[in-house]
Amino acid sequence: MKDAFGLPQSLLVLGGTSEIALATVRRLVARRTRTVWLAGRPSPALDAAAGQLRGLGAEVRTVAFDALDPEGHEAALGKVFAEGDIDLVLLAFGILGDQAHDEREPLNAVRVAQTNYTGAVSAGLVAARSLQAQGHGSLVVLSSVAGERARRANFIYGSSKAGLDAFAQGLGDALHGTGVHVMVVRPGFVRSRMTEGMEEAPLATTPEAVATAIELGLRRRSETVWVPGALRVVMSAMRHLPRAVFRRLPV
Repeated sequence: MKDAFGLPQSLLVLGGTSEIALATVRRLVARRTRTVWLAGRPSPALDAAAGQLRGLGAEVRTVAFDALDPEGHEAALGKVFAEGDIDLVLLAFGILGDQAHDEREPLNAVRVAQTNYTGAVSAGLVAARSLQAQGHGSLVVLSSVAGERARRANFIYGSSKAGLDAFAQGLGDALHGTGVHVMVVRPGFVRSRMTEGMEEAPLATTPEAVATAIELGLRRRSETVWVPGALRVVMSAMRHLPRAVFRRLPV
């Protein structure tokens, strides 16, 4: 069970090699988390992540999970919840894609959408039902400010995150009063493997900064977390710009 400050003793990461997720787990393990499940495609990277967390004193197990295999989500998450209660599920998988290339290769764009949205809908609903059955827990969904308004430079990725964000908000409303808390996290540009080599956007952040914001959000039982917080104001202004003006912005 979570303590009085809202921090979990046990957690499940969907997307077990995510840099943001692992930074969050390290932070929570340093507080009180002791049991960690890392769900992802079997790989040396997943094994290495598990080993690093074991070195911090956590009991870590891995489970095979593929966002693109919704038919396997019930079995994968069922295996985890069958072992005991999970206080926190962190939905952290996603791919950025290559906008210019994916516009020319629609199947690649579909893969982005299926991973970031369809896979998240499936896994999110399975996780939510399991949390509701045990009567408590939090579902933290890593969204993105890219979902606030689709930009020419990344509208495929942005549209997938817009769908994810809307889904997570609706799920949070549906679970209100059940004992299950849903928190949507909207980071801006994060310096990570995913964005390596890309031109850095204003108000760029780090996986560690996002992890800090997630911990604070859990303590406060926030429903939406922006990272950094200034992006809330920036994106509100961007969202309400006339389309003709928005098109001329260098974004």
